[in-house]
Amino acid sequence: MVDVVWRRGRRKAAERGDRRMPPGQAAERYAELGWPVCVGAHPRLGGLETGRACSCDRVGCPAPGAHPVSPTWQMQATVDTAVIRNWWTARPEAGVILVTGRVFDALEVPAAVGAAALASIEGAGIAVGPVAEIGDGIFFFVTTRGAPADEDEWWSCRLDCEPESITEQGSLRWHCRDSYVLAPPSAIGPGMTSRWLCDPGGRALPDALRLLEFLVDACEEAGLQ
Repeated sequence: MVDVVWRRGRRKAAERGDRRMPPGQAAERYAELGWPVCVGAHPRLGGLETGRACSCDRVGCPAPGAHPVSPTWQMQATVDTAVIRNWWTARPEAGVILVTGRVFDALEVPAAVGAAALASIEGAGIAVGPVAEIGDGIFFFVTTRGAPADEDEWWSCRLDCEPESITEQGSLRWHCRDSYVLAPPSAIGPGMTSRWLCDPGGRALPDALRLLEFLVDACEEAGLQ
C-alpha cells in the first residue's frame, strides 16, 4: 500500500509534465504514509543581500526555509490530508516539515559521508529504508525510538538532535522526538538539492542501530567525529 500511494503521486506529477511533485502534493503523500506533517518556511529569492533569506523574515535566519512556520509545530503536525491540503492551498510555496520521533527517526550525516555509507550498506546486502539528500546532508529514515508513556523506557544518546541545538552537534545527528527534518521536494538555498535517493515507496524502515555502524565508520574514514 505504501508503495502504491507514493508512486501514484509521482506518476500523476509526471503526467502533468512537472519536474517534481509539488510540495503540497508531497505533503499529502507523506500523510497517507502515516508521517506527521507541518508547514515549513521557504527561501526568499534575493534575500541573501538583505540578510533576510527566509520567509520567516528573521534577520540572519540560521536555517532559511528549513524550519516550521509556527512555534507550535509539534501540536499542529498532522496526517489529516484535508487539513494539509488547506495549508498548502494558502501557502503553495511552503516547505514540507516531517516530525521525527513518532513514526520514524532520521540519522543525518554530511553528503559525502552519507554517499559512502549508502554504498557500503547496499554492498553488504542490507536493506536500506528511505534516504534523502537535503542540502549538504543525507538523511537515513529509520524506526523510531518513540516517546513511550513510561519515560524510563526511553533512552537518550549524545547524538540526539533538537532543532535549537543543531549547531552544537557533530557530524552525525540523530533526529528523534522533539525534532524534525525538511522533506523533498522543499526548496532550499541556491545550488542545493532536496530529493529522495531511495524514495519511501515500498521501503520498510530499518533498525537504526543496524545502519549506525556504517555511518560511524564512514565518518571515521572521512576524519569526522
